[in-house]
Amino acid sequence: MTKLNEEEKKFLIDLAVEARRRAYAPYSNYPVGAALRSKSQKFYTGMNIENAAYPLTICAERVAVFKAVAEGEREFEAIAVVTKNGGSPCGSCRQVMAEFGLETIVLIADQQGQLVTETTVAKLLPEAFTPQKLDNA
Repeated sequence: MTKLNEEEKKFLIDLAVEARRRAYAPYSNYPVGAALRSKSQKFYTGMNIENAAYPLTICAERVAVFKAVAEGEREFEAIAVVTKNGGSPCGSCRQVMAEFGLETIVLIADQQGQLVTETTVAKLLPEAFTPQKLDNA
């Protein structure tokens, strides 16, 4: 499993703090930023983007993952998520992250960029439904 040093953690969290500034959250007033590092050492950011038709809203974590996948990435080392109060990723985001690696490090920070929790996708989503569970026969 990948380990992040303090400088790497700070850099990733700072990217997520900056992404959070670009969030579009007029309904919840709960902007979220995310920054994802791929195994190829590229960075992808995301922010929540709300919509008046609420089901069309997308979370910051999924924006970052989808941007990375659109660029050909499939393996990730770490993701930082920044919210006002260090809130944890939702279930949908946990499932999307699980698709690309249960050992991905998840850094959760508050709006000041202070690390609140460091965990993995596997710990956030025990008994995850992964591609290996599908019957390909």
